[in-house]
Amino acid sequence: MPPVLPDFSNSVKLKYVKLGYQYLVNHILTLTLIPIMIAISVEVLRLGPDEILSLWNSLHFDLVQILCSAFLIIFIATVYFMSKPRTIYLVDYACFKPPVTCRVPFATFMEHSRLILKNNPKSVEFQMRILERSGLGEETCLPPSIHYIPPKPTMEAARGEAELVIFSAMESLFARTGLKPKDIDILIVNCSLFSPTPSLSAMVINKFKLRSNIKSFNLSGMGCSAGLISIDLARDLLQVHPNSNAVVVSTEIITPNYYQGNERAMLLPNCLFRMGGAAILLSNRRSERRRAKYRLVHVVRTHKGADDKAYRCVFEEEDKEGKVGISLQKDLMAIAGEALKSNITTMGPLVLPASEQLLFLLTLIGRKIFNPKWKPYIPDFKQAFEHFCIHAGGRAVIDELQKNLQLSTEHVEASRMTLHRFGNTSSSSLWYELNYIESKGRMKRGDRVWQIAFGSGFKCNSAVWKCNRNIKTPVDGPWSDCIDRYPVHIPEIVKL
Repeated sequence: MPPVLPDFSNSVKLKYVKLGYQYLVNHILTLTLIPIMIAISVEVLRLGPDEILSLWNSLHFDLVQILCSAFLIIFIATVYFMSKPRTIYLVDYACFKPPVTCRVPFATFMEHSRLILKNNPKSVEFQMRILERSGLGEETCLPPSIHYIPPKPTMEAARGEAELVIFSAMESLFARTGLKPKDIDILIVNCSLFSPTPSLSAMVINKFKLRSNIKSFNLSGMGCSAGLISIDLARDLLQVHPNSNAVVVSTEIITPNYYQGNERAMLLPNCLFRMGGAAILLSNRRSERRRAKYRLVHVVRTHKGADDKAYRCVFEEEDKEGKVGISLQKDLMAIAGEALKSNITTMGPLVLPASEQLLFLLTLIGRKIFNPKWKPYIPDFKQAFEHFCIHAGGRAVIDELQKNLQLSTEHVEASRMTLHRFGNTSSSSLWYELNYIESKGRMKRGDRVWQIAFGSGFKCNSAVWKCNRNIKTPVDGPWSDCIDRYPVHIPEIVKL
């Protein structure tokens, strides 16, 4: 038998060749300038004192030229610093921790489903199969009104849930940051499916007696990626309003959106969505630089709404019996993949090192000129980020992104554990994931974080943050009483 060839793809030598290539390309300018500077220094040292003096005297400086040059340098520096965008800091954030009384174990959820859908056992069986494969744990929570049999999705109950989630998150943020309500200049609240009158932002203003000249915004109908849309809006507002604080509140109110019909495409959200919310303090004040946790680097937004399939893949509508629900189409993951591809095409040149961009470019040229069947090169985003916060929309979403971005188990750990402990909390899930990383003590100064979220429309939005300081393990927060138990093993199927 011929000898078995070694696996060169896993070869240690090949690994070091790749590392050497990355270092060479990423530091090509430094490696080029250092020899030139050394050569110039050696030549200068060879000159005697008389030669250096004569060289200096040969340079004739005119006072007018010196003044004009100095003015030009000052003018260019002034224009540069005036046009430079303001730095946006994430001072701190707080996540809502649902009370234990709202906990919904699998047995409770299935018992309620059997009683509510007693005339349709196939729908009950369908929900059980989804729950078994969902990746959710036994500690996720639903609002009190959903615990009734049948549920009571009244306006009063929905407002009660909104007040519980939003006010709790805001009070935690005030306690963590020392922020006073009168110090808030900009308020943005995003909630996709519950949009009452007066708005949720007005509810916050009334509760905490915010200033009359506050700039408030209420975003609705923008899906699970609305949290990053709110961050983008806050960034734009902070660019034109100096010395300001902006508070972003991200949540989803479950009460009025619990589907009680029999359509399978609409029953799916019942199994995945749970209570959650987060309040985030952003600021452009230089005085916040030292205590701020993160600095906002990039926000990239992708909208596929021009395509009819993408527009309708997550759609709120009535079923045949007139009951309103959110319909999730089977091609949702394929559409999400296309949206992600467009998003990282824009994000890549902003964050990837030169070595990855060069490999991608060479592969692209090779496919165009030599062989279109060449496998496209997938850039290694692990070279650009230390941490990944992938929207915990479901196990399939996390699996797909882990596969497409070639991420390790540790890179998606925060997303999987957030889904297990809190379920799909919509736009706020990214902040539970970030808090998980902090609670594990993994966030260090200089670390880069990539937040990726998907939403109806169809949208893929992402934000890049850079850690501003070493972050101590938080003693409070949503993970404080259970972080020692995580990570846990999540089986492919949990038999109910």
